[in-house]
Amino acid sequence: MPRTTAPSSGLHCSRMSRALLTVFTLFAVPCCAQFQLQASNTTADLRGIHNVGNGVAWASGTNGTVLRTEDGGYVWQTCAIPPGAEKLDFRGIQAFDANTAIVMSSGKGDLSRLYKTTDGCHKWKLVFTNPDKDGFWDAIYRTAERRIYVLGDPVNGAFAMFLSDDGGENWLAAGDDGRKAPPNVGAFAASNSSMTGFGPYLLFGTGGSQSSYVFRTVAKCSPPPGHPDGLAVFNCTVVWVSAAVPIASGTPASGIFSLAVRPFIAKNGVSSAAVAGVGGVYDHAEQADRTAAFSMDGAQTWHPAQTPPHGYRSSVAYDSDLKLWITVGPNGTDVSTDDGRNWRSIHPSAALHEPPDAGRNWNALSLPFVVGPKGRIGKLNPAGLGK
Repeated sequence: MPRTTAPSSGLHCSRMSRALLTVFTLFAVPCCAQFQLQASNTTADLRGIHNVGNGVAWASGTNGTVLRTEDGGYVWQTCAIPPGAEKLDFRGIQAFDANTAIVMSSGKGDLSRLYKTTDGCHKWKLVFTNPDKDGFWDAIYRTAERRIYVLGDPVNGAFAMFLSDDGGENWLAAGDDGRKAPPNVGAFAASNSSMTGFGPYLLFGTGGSQSSYVFRTVAKCSPPPGHPDGLAVFNCTVVWVSAAVPIASGTPASGIFSLAVRPFIAKNGVSSAAVAGVGGVYDHAEQADRTAAFSMDGAQTWHPAQTPPHGYRSSVAYDSDLKLWITVGPNGTDVSTDDGRNWRSIHPSAALHEPPDAGRNWNALSLPFVVGPKGRIGKLNPAGLGK
């Protein structure tokens, strides 16, 4: 289905901002923008971002662009372009550390590719090319130390899924049942966050001309033939099931663009998660109706946000330190403190001369980093989120 497609200097609180902080706090005015803009030294449109931790993060975008920081974003290094990738659109990236990462391009057929570096992005190796001439990759997601999944749009009526168990060196087509797609339904490569997971479970969101859906993995178990249930050692396989989600649908540009999770242990001791889904209508970014939904049972049942984000949103994330959900899009940033039931808009402070676009024109999150068009990179400033 169709795909949504001068570096800025860093911003810091001025001394005057800090001096006035006490006064402005009385009116819940933040001292700085929610995202401090950083110098990326590129004008590429960025949609891939992965924070590894300890100051290391990787970003990716159009024209074969890959960036890396080792110092928390003070300096973003421009990486070597992978061979033959000068015109590719790198929609997703997953990193292991400061030296090792896999970047995913999105495009029809063999324009969807995976490249891997193990030397800090000086050299790249092509490790996998989409074998489906009509396929289109939407997301890459690393679940464990060396296991990685790639999600693609439906091919022959079912969502494509590929996996690697060796850090991306070798790839197999997944054989799990239950990925059959309803007519005119696909996934979105807007922020590399249409697929996520928690514990042993995987999730991905969809959109299109029918309802929006979230697909999730479950274990399907049955006793061996001829054995009473009580005496059998059950055979279990992983299958996918889907649930309709009350997020905008009905056009090729509408649906679920991003999912995020907050894992927890339920009262019965089973691993579960709060899940937030965001999206809307990409080509009507100001339309706020049905832009978010939430689940409190690991994506089994879904409810519409009571107060949704104030427009289309392309990425959502949960900050476990702040205990806060954050979602971004072209017309702004919203936060939720109640697992996605209600969202509140965050606006830059005109009184403190913050750039009017400090909270808008963003594509993807991997906290504390956010990326957007024309080389925009920001770093979360918790003080700018208000109370």
